[in-house]
Amino acid sequence: MDPVDKAVLASLYASTLEPLVPAYERMKSRLAVSREFFDERIVRLASMGMVEKTDHSKLTFIGRDALKVVLVGGVFDLIHPGHIHTLMAAKAAGDFLVVVIARTATAQKIKKDRKIYHDENLRKELVESLGFVDLAIIGREGTLYDTVEYVRPNVIALGYDQAHSEKDVAENCKKRNLDVQVIRLSTPIPGSKSSKMKEELGDSIYGI
Repeated sequence: MDPVDKAVLASLYASTLEPLVPAYERMKSRLAVSREFFDERIVRLASMGMVEKTDHSKLTFIGRDALKVVLVGGVFDLIHPGHIHTLMAAKAAGDFLVVVIARTATAQKIKKDRKIYHDENLRKELVESLGFVDLAIIGREGTLYDTVEYVRPNVIALGYDQAHSEKDVAENCKKRNLDVQVIRLSTPIPGSKSSKMKEELGDSIYGI
């Protein structure tokens, strides 16, 4: 598929997940295209059956299937090289990378003694600042699988040190009629972990 067409489809898909930013604005932030050019592409994609003819803001099943969406989740309180390598590896597994930012309450529920310095909105901003991330969203209320059902990814990428097992995640997705490939990412720098950095540096890192 033409990379520009794929970028148009990606912008439409992103705006279905976060409607506050229109698809054209998303597209323009990555590619300097005119509104007229964007609209012409939308009409062409609709004629190809990839965009709904009666609602140009929505992808058809064919259009959605043209995108391989990868979902990866985490707290991302302190971005470090380990995160960069992990997220870039996740991005390489598909066309469109969705990073799910754990809600503070969810992260603390999983690990009760965890100290989180930034709220979820600030952590979302941190991740959004990474140019290769296509979309960052805050996890939905409920379980991980409520967010997975909302995003409906093709691939779920687990970090090398995340506690979830590939088998459990795949089985829970199947229970919700979600056909998802689950992969485990590796990292070339396993010692680069937020918990280790916080343990060694504590609050002093924010005084640098």
